[in-house]
Amino acid sequence: MNRPDFFELKNGSKVKLPFSKSEYQDRLDKIRKIISKNNLDMIILTSMHNIAYYTGFIYCSFGRSYGCIITEKKVVTISANIDASQPWRHSAYENIIYTDWKKDNFLKAIVSIVGKDKPPKTIGVENDHVTLEMKEKFISIFSFSKFSDISKELMKLRTIKSVEEIQIIKNGARIADLGAEEMVKHIKVGANELEIAITGRDKMELEIVKSYADAEYMDTWVWFQSGINTDGAHNPKTSRKLISGDILSLNAFPMISGYYTALERTLFLNKIDDASLKAWEANVKVHKRGLELIKPGAKCSEICHELNDLFAQLGYLQYRTFGYGHSFGVLSHFYGRESGLELREDIDTILEPNMVISMEPMIMIPEGKPGAGGYREHDILVINENGAENISKFPFGPEHNIVKN
Repeated sequence: MNRPDFFELKNGSKVKLPFSKSEYQDRLDKIRKIISKNNLDMIILTSMHNIAYYTGFIYCSFGRSYGCIITEKKVVTISANIDASQPWRHSAYENIIYTDWKKDNFLKAIVSIVGKDKPPKTIGVENDHVTLEMKEKFISIFSFSKFSDISKELMKLRTIKSVEEIQIIKNGARIADLGAEEMVKHIKVGANELEIAITGRDKMELEIVKSYADAEYMDTWVWFQSGINTDGAHNPKTSRKLISGDILSLNAFPMISGYYTALERTLFLNKIDDASLKAWEANVKVHKRGLELIKPGAKCSEICHELNDLFAQLGYLQYRTFGYGHSFGVLSHFYGRESGLELREDIDTILEPNMVISMEPMIMIPEGKPGAGGYREHDILVINENGAENISKFPFGPEHNIVKN
């Protein structure tokens, strides 16, 4: 039997994608302007976030290679045979499947897309994602071509959200609020982190199903931390049981067809000591000021410096653990985000309407010191012409989140 190196398979029918045809066309038009401006003959996308953004297809790598070829005339995703026709059904464009029988069939599939077209002189790639090994393979099969990094330009395009993107992000924030509300109902002495987190995750996933019947359901998750486990924002949940007086950190992350949102809140169980209350109130004060500073025309680094000054006045700057916020959109957190839109000292990006950014001051006081624990508040804001809309509605601060149970 002669088994193919690659092939096409259109099994079933195209499904309803997260965005309209005109939305995907608008994104394609913009990336083709990059092709024209940089005198590129084609682009090879390899990152999960860009392939999802331009085609609708979210891949599961599991050590395999995936790609998307974009030229002035073609858009084709390349997927592994293990996925069958799912990539074609969930893409706005065409798809080629490569087989596992030979090591570099992925590369052969890329060459097949170029086919008898004029050989590409210049190829755009994502230097912030493509591995050195894969880059060397690209160079080996396109030895006559030059390669140009387009990752920063693509990232900049993704920072400005469309009306359709903002709608899905707003719904994500609403669903995160619901997850938080559900978890609070289950906070009590003796409950463990995992069982509380499960309630929030299940609530959010069921709400996503209700709101987005045609979505792909994947990677909605919750971190719920207590006591010493609150020291890191991304610490996994454990079986630690809650005790009265615990500091708690609630983190809800719904994912809707590749778009993440997030909500984080500090809470205490039943009671709080004076040192912890002082630290919490300091972080809340910085959070409130940060929310006021998010508006068009503001510079990311300047927001950061002002909040640093406020933390210093309050006596907690030395405990700060993270930048004050970052972009939200397609596949943030585990899978990559627009790192050029982040509230850090070394980022001078100017905020613009239709950017989406979080405000999330964090301090961590080590064990053995008064007020020990990790304090975090996290809201998401959509920047508009006049300021910013806070789309996170779950309340924050000591007056709301000392849970009596």
